Amino acid sequence: MQKFLLGACAINGFLAVALGAFGAHGLKGYLAPLSDAAKRLEWWQTAAQYHLFHALALGVLASWAGRGDDRALQLAGGAMLAGIVLFSGSLYAMTITGQTRLGIVTPFGGLALLVGWGSLLVSVLRR
Repeated sequence: MQKFLLGACAINGFLAVALGAFGAHGLKGYLAPLSDAAKRLEWWQTAAQYHLFHALALGVLASWAGRGDDRALQLAGGAMLAGIVLFSGSLYAMTITGQTRLGIVTPFGGLALLVGWGSLLVSVLRR
């Protein structure tokens, strides 16, 4: 589990930085002619921030995972990965496509992130 979480941390950290840089530089020109460009860039920035924060959280989970088998920790890792995909992924997709109905997925991603943090708390309290 530790190797999986470290890999997920590295991949998501890389992607968050790359996508954040793309949003700060390449995406501005693409969105500039659109009337809702500022809102879309805000969505992208939020997605990239949450993506990076939770990539780092996966690294923290990986450091704890080396101390033994813990179902709450496994749930935390899975929930945070799902949260990154659903929360940040839906915001990235909304930004690119302008399809705001994709935002219906975003709260489920936020809920998954909360489950991840709650599961980490359970794991800490059990130790």
